[in-house]
Amino acid sequence: MTDAGFATSSDGTRIAFTRHGDETRPPILLIHGWAQQSVCWQPVTERLSDRFFVVAMDLRGHGASDKPSHDAAYTDTRLWGDDVKAVMDATGLQRPVLTGWSYASRVIAAHVATYGDAHLSGIVLAGGILAIGRMREDWMVGPASPGLDRDLYTDDIPRRLAATVRFVDACTARPLDRRTFAELVGANMLCPAHVRRALFGADVDLRPVYASLGCPGLVIHGTADAVVSPETGRTTANLLPRGLHRPYDGVGHAPFLEEADRFAADVAEFLSACR
Repeated sequence: MTDAGFATSSDGTRIAFTRHGDETRPPILLIHGWAQQSVCWQPVTERLSDRFFVVAMDLRGHGASDKPSHDAAYTDTRLWGDDVKAVMDATGLQRPVLTGWSYASRVIAAHVATYGDAHLSGIVLAGGILAIGRMREDWMVGPASPGLDRDLYTDDIPRRLAATVRFVDACTARPLDRRTFAELVGANMLCPAHVRRALFGADVDLRPVYASLGCPGLVIHGTADAVVSPETGRTTANLLPRGLHRPYDGVGHAPFLEEADRFAADVAEFLSACR
């Protein structure tokens, strides 16, 4: 089964999601990164939906989800946690593994900070961040961090498009095929400039949340990640009381794209062990 729908969050924002596979199987919720959308997870859903119930959501301000115009819709940490809960409720997810790419680490931490983790089987972080705003430290970012390219936030569409092409290119250590690359650039451009700016508008340190996490955690991080430093992945894994670290040698910021088979196998093994 594959279909799409919307969940309504606590502030009325509609959050888009897709469902893949048999809903009676162990569930996994996929959460994409900054300025992306759920289409980026296609290699994962193709490899896991025959064994698991896979749900992928579009973050607020991204993809088919609503895009509020006010900054508070993105800086209020509780709203991110409410969005995840709304999707879980709408799809009937029971004890899912939350799997997040990059910025989604903030979203998962927000959900845990508000709702705890007793209802989760585990979390998986792929190239996940540890802080935003003034809480972010220099060692956490790579040379291609989106925070270092002002053109990613401009209202000038040609400049923003050129910067987006640079950013997507920097997300992998090896070039993607032309179709996938074009789809990712197009998906990024659906995230408006005002949303991109607001996403980093808060000052949030995720480390206290992850240091107190009760459920198991898997950290997958490319050793050639130019967006979020590999040291961030090592630090996150060490913070998690029940953390596992899977460094992918020579892989960039999007391990599920560069090493789709390995990523799916690692997530499947982790999910089965958690349950």
